[in-house]
Amino acid sequence: MYHRRRSWHPPPSRSGCCQRAIEPQARECIIGDAESHSPFCEVFLRRSSRNTGDEACQPAERNHVLGSVQRKRSAWTGSELSDDPDCNDAEPTGPSDSAGHNGDARPIAGRPSAPPIAADQPTSRPETSGAQASSNVRSAPVATWRNTFRSLSNRNFLFMWLGMLGVMAGMQMQMLARSYLVYDITGSASLLGVVAAANALPMLGLSMFGGAFADRFDRRRIIQAGQAVFATLALVIGIAIYTDTITWVHLMIAAAVQGVSFAFMMPARQAIVPHLVEPENLTNAMALNSAAMSALTLAAPAFAGLLYAYAGPDNVYFVISGLGYGAVVITSKVPRTGGGSTSRKNSMLKEVGAGLSYVRRSPLILALMAMGVAAAVLAMPFRMLMPLFVVDVYHVGPEQMGLLVSSMGAASLIGALFVASLSNWRRGMLLIIGSFLSGFALLLLATVPVYVAAIFFMIPLGLGDSSFRTLNQSLVVENTDDRFRGRVMGVFMMNRGLMPLGVLPTSIMADFLGAQFAIGLLAVLLLLFTTTILVTQKRVREIA
Repeated sequence: MYHRRRSWHPPPSRSGCCQRAIEPQARECIIGDAESHSPFCEVFLRRSSRNTGDEACQPAERNHVLGSVQRKRSAWTGSELSDDPDCNDAEPTGPSDSAGHNGDARPIAGRPSAPPIAADQPTSRPETSGAQASSNVRSAPVATWRNTFRSLSNRNFLFMWLGMLGVMAGMQMQMLARSYLVYDITGSASLLGVVAAANALPMLGLSMFGGAFADRFDRRRIIQAGQAVFATLALVIGIAIYTDTITWVHLMIAAAVQGVSFAFMMPARQAIVPHLVEPENLTNAMALNSAAMSALTLAAPAFAGLLYAYAGPDNVYFVISGLGYGAVVITSKVPRTGGGSTSRKNSMLKEVGAGLSYVRRSPLILALMAMGVAAAVLAMPFRMLMPLFVVDVYHVGPEQMGLLVSSMGAASLIGALFVASLSNWRRGMLLIIGSFLSGFALLLLATVPVYVAAIFFMIPLGLGDSSFRTLNQSLVVENTDDRFRGRVMGVFMMNRGLMPLGVLPTSIMADFLGAQFAIGLLAVLLLLFTTTILVTQKRVREIA
């Protein structure tokens, strides 16, 4: 039995095989079999109350699916469906309402396509409660590896994904090069934490405004601007290294400017994805983003480490700059998408306040964001402080550091592809398991000071981190109203700005008490927090 809210829907009345409820802005036709739940409920909404006759329930229109199958299953009660066998000739196929954004509608695999609804009959997806849309669905955990990359068949998402690939490759290379260069110049773990904080703090202070920009202006242009700033900064730093004028202060300033640009780019990049893919493919698209990042974590640091060792850090930054400018060109192939959901007459502060109010009224989103903050504060510092482990604990060089990071990247890639291949099944529990895996792996890394063992310990860390980040992000996006999606993602991306709350004190602690003690303490705190979520947050455990 599937349930839905009835705050606006009057009691249905039977009329042949189609049951209809009319209100000024919506009309639904519900078709399906209550006992077998096959075919699934079909929901058709119109923005106008015109054409309310029986022709709205013709088979050709019944075949047009407006939302994801999972959303439709949770949106209607089986008791309201007709048991007339004549109604069961419609199988759910066709494009979702997001096809209006990307123009690339596709039928569900294995089902016949059907003519789309006429252009003069605009459609919209019914709003459902995030908790209901996620928690009431119980799909079978079927891993369909042939559909793992299905979102890439969408041309618009493909170009966005490729552009993201270039920037993420540069970021992974820069993370290794910058941290190693700072420690090489200064020999101070505290200054390493200061540079990391300079990059992350703008995300804390400006992400909400970046989200408001994403809801107001063209998201593609915002993304391109961030990519251009990223590429230019890398070029400037590369020139400074080449001319032997580089100092750690230059690296700190560049990190801060990059943090400002990312505070605007990242919310726009996350908020644009639902406009590029079908609703049922949203988690898949997010998982492919994570898979790409994981693949880059596997390859980019190893490449950067070798390039740093044999060609110098200046050439590392020149390559990063080229990747950034290439991303600007590729992203230009994506059509102008999103923005315009808020009035430009309203002040930016008012729009930010509206976004915060929306988050405060959404308990599920609050819980998911709290888990994201915990991961940023307690799990991410290890990545920033990895040079300490490489130099002071394992006594190896940049090549070995690249191999260490690549080991985690391989596991992260497997975890992300696994999430991409699954149906929407027990994602809440998978999210919690991912957090536990990260905590246990960090505890092992902190207690066993052996380089070879660390390579193996990076595997559960990569699996846990990848699955957690993928699910945490996709669930927040999925359960947010598009009118607020940019601002909500701005709030969500603040967890990157909160990272200094973990990095800076941890780096100071590492200077006085050792890196192993510092990371071990964070691991214990992460395990305790995850246990608290498991015990107290039923709405997270029950997310489908």
